[in-house]
Formats: sequence, structure tokens, C-alpha cells
Amino acid sequence: MSSQGKLSYVLTLIAVLSLGACCNKPADPSGFETDLLHQINAVEKQIMALEQAMPQEKFTWRPASGVRSVSEVYMHIAFSNYGLLNIMGFDPPADVKLTGDIRSDVARWDSSNVDKAAIVGILKTSMDHLKATLPKVTDLEKKIDFFGQQVTMRNMLLTILAHLHEHFGQSIAYARMNGVVPPWSAGG
Repeated sequence: MSSQGKLSYVLTLIAVLSLGACCNKPADPSGFETDLLHQINAVEKQIMALEQAMPQEKFTWRPASGVRSVSEVYMHIAFSNYGLLNIMGFDPPADVKLTGDIRSDVARWDSSNVDKAAIVGILKTSMDHLKATLPKVTDLEKKIDFFGQQVTMRNMLLTILAHLHEHFGQSIAYARMNGVVPPWSAGG
């Protein structure tokens, strides 16, 4: 066989193997998973940029007594990625301990760290866990209990996205109240 024939054979083999690898996972005919992942990636990028823009000395700042501080908002985002997925039936990583009482877990987790450098790692790890778990949601119509209501897995995924945006908006307000301009709007 000539070298050109060998090259053609190898390229054909690679194409066939690649086609088989891509087809092992069921298609996402609605595009929901793709769209959701795009939205999660976008909000993650902005949350991470804003966390980095906030000075360490502002991480204990809170707008009023009894309201989450800057660090508590970021820790809440991180914990909720684990807690909401856990409600959906997906275990957190082994080093994330949940008691089964999400409200007490939230209170404990939110106030567990005020170090900016540590929080960026915690946020990143939780976002990576969230994105790695998305493909494991195979039945969007499956019903689960969410604080006494029967909701679909799709609804829970939308709830996670809404939750990320809710606290992202809160962190924007906190930044602005502390004279920090969100990095993506600093030029305009």
C-alpha cells in the first residue's frame, strides 16, 4: 500500500471511530442541555470575574444586619449548586458534607469562609460539579419532591439557573454599593 493509501486509510479510520464516539450519548434533540450549559457558562464567567474584582476587605461587608455578606453570597452560590443537585438525586463530591437538612446546611456553609482566594476555588469547583452533572440528567420529565412540590428535573435545572442569576444580581448590587464596577461594564 502506498503512503498516500495508508494516509487515506488512517483518516477514514479516524473519521469512523470519531463518528462512533460521538454517537454513544443520546442526542439532545431539543437543544435544552446545550442551551442550559451555554447560560451556565456565561453566568459563571461573570460571577467569577465579579468575585475577583471585589477587594478582600469587602468580603465581610453586608448591606444590613441579618443579610448575607459578600462572602456569604458567593459561598451560598457554591453550596446551592451541590444542594439543589442533591435534591435531584446527585451526590456531591466526597469532601462536601451534607446533613440532609438543606436549610441548616445552607446556614453552615454560607458562613464557613471569608477568604477571597479560597472562595474562588470553592466556586469554581462547584460550577465544575454542576456542569459535569448536567449530562447525567437523562429524564427531564422525571418528577421529584422540591420542598413539598412535585417538579420535573427540567424545572429544577431552570431553578438552578435562576438561582445563579438571582445571586449574581445580588453580587452586582453589592459591588456597586462598594464602588466596584463590574469588569464587563468598566469600559462603558
